[in-house]
Amino acid sequence: MIVLFSSLLPIVTALAAPEPPITNLKVPQGYEVSIYAFPVPDARSLTLGPNGIVFVGTRNKHVYALVPAGSKAEVVTVSDDRRSPNGVAFKDGDLYVAEIDKILVYKNIAKNVKSPGKPVEWGPKFPDRTHHGWKFIAFGPDGWLYIPVGAPCNVCKEKPDTFANIQRVSADGRKKELVAQGVRNTVGFDWHPQTKQLWFTDNGRDWLGDDIPPDELNVVSKTKEHFGFPYCHGKAIKDSEFNENKDCAQFTPPNFEFPAHAASLGMRFLRHEKAQKDTAIVALHGSWNRSTPIGYEVVKLQMKDGKVAKSESFVSGFLQSNKAWGRPVDVLELADGSILVSDDAAGAVYKVSRK
Repeated sequence: MIVLFSSLLPIVTALAAPEPPITNLKVPQGYEVSIYAFPVPDARSLTLGPNGIVFVGTRNKHVYALVPAGSKAEVVTVSDDRRSPNGVAFKDGDLYVAEIDKILVYKNIAKNVKSPGKPVEWGPKFPDRTHHGWKFIAFGPDGWLYIPVGAPCNVCKEKPDTFANIQRVSADGRKKELVAQGVRNTVGFDWHPQTKQLWFTDNGRDWLGDDIPPDELNVVSKTKEHFGFPYCHGKAIKDSEFNENKDCAQFTPPNFEFPAHAASLGMRFLRHEKAQKDTAIVALHGSWNRSTPIGYEVVKLQMKDGKVAKSESFVSGFLQSNKAWGRPVDVLELADGSILVSDDAAGAVYKVSRK
């Protein structure tokens, strides 16, 4: 049972829910994993604010703040009445929250984290379709807010400037531009620290079998670039329903392919250790419609010459005897180089640190 106190100090506490069994988790030698915050029900997207405060979006009604308090964090409820506030981003003292059809801003959030007041609506409206309607958002190096709009279906053909794309909105909220199209559903992206190119995960369609099509990791090289959906998947898999005799070679292929149905979500480049140059970590949320479950881990990708050269497990053990007790969603590197991992199944945020 979870009780939310809505006083001036809205702390989340657990009366009976057991902590996640993190002794099952495996990390590389030299690392250790701990519970950083619990309970954080439906914990999904993460963004870093000032003074080490981490904001957490969800797909239910809540937005949380994790306030550093020793080895663990105090869990504060920022809001409990939003509509799938999955996306969170922080800029110039303000917290931006993405609902299904709009962006909200909590002004001066760090100074008012325990009594934030009502948010104000910001920027343009977005489609009010809930299928893949939840959003991951982030500010790019150009200062614009990047906002994806997923396909409102498993596979379908919709207006490319409305659905299945990534858009960006200027810092003043007045201008909106199409960044990439043919993107079925991305729930995680980041910019390469050196090249500043946008890399993003993309979930492949369902019901083509256990092993196709793959999930994708893509790189944007030009504005309005097309990544194939709904006509082609992966590097050259023609869709059985919507190909329309398209040549897959006309679309940008993925930089890297994850296993089908692994559900690649949050991804970030590591920035705080020189040894980790050209390294990204990606949360694989895990399959829901595969005969043998796959995913349910965090992987580390090593790049070389602009391509993924190596993939290895970074955090595993969420899947025990083909049953998942946890599902990683997003990853976030802190100032000290440690990495947070959100888990919307166990309702927790873990911390992976060097010993």
